[in-house]
Amino acid sequence: MAETASSFLTPWSNFYVMTGSSAAALTGLMFVVISLANRTERVRKNPDGIATFSTPTVMHFSAALLISAVLNAPWHLLIHAAVFIGFVGLFGIVYILRVMYRTKRLTAYIPDLEDWTWYNILPFIAYFAIFGGAITLPAVPTKALFAIAGGIVLLIFIGIRNAWDIVTYLATGAADEPPVDQSNPTPK
Repeated sequence: MAETASSFLTPWSNFYVMTGSSAAALTGLMFVVISLANRTERVRKNPDGIATFSTPTVMHFSAALLISAVLNAPWHLLIHAAVFIGFVGLFGIVYILRVMYRTKRLTAYIPDLEDWTWYNILPFIAYFAIFGGAITLPAVPTKALFAIAGGIVLLIFIGIRNAWDIVTYLATGAADEPPVDQSNPTPK
């Protein structure tokens, strides 16, 4: 007798309720962080920092929330959930490649290895795990669900760390830096 999607997903329901709730709450807190960043970036006249650092953090929380919601839905077939999660994982991979491109183009701030690791490399790994888990979900659901869960937890931890990084940057460093003129990206 073939097992139903619910036989694989039901044991995970508490996990996805927890990660979805956490991601939703952290997304709300990021709005506070973004409002701080927005005020600072307006003063500095450089929106690249928001597109490179703050927005991806919200996207990671949103992806974790979305996948958690999808995996709490009462699917009859795992393939349907797999397709949806696969699109989220693929979108995340493409999005991170775009963030990498933006990171490379920054002129007002030169990202160090820590920035590259937390804002680019680790999110890429997380979205790749989610995408890989989605592809294998119909064939090997038990292992695939662990891969997807690992990607979600990684995205949440990345988001927490990056939100803290953004707040401490704004609280300690950004206020001391001079405004950046877009026509001449070197600080005055």
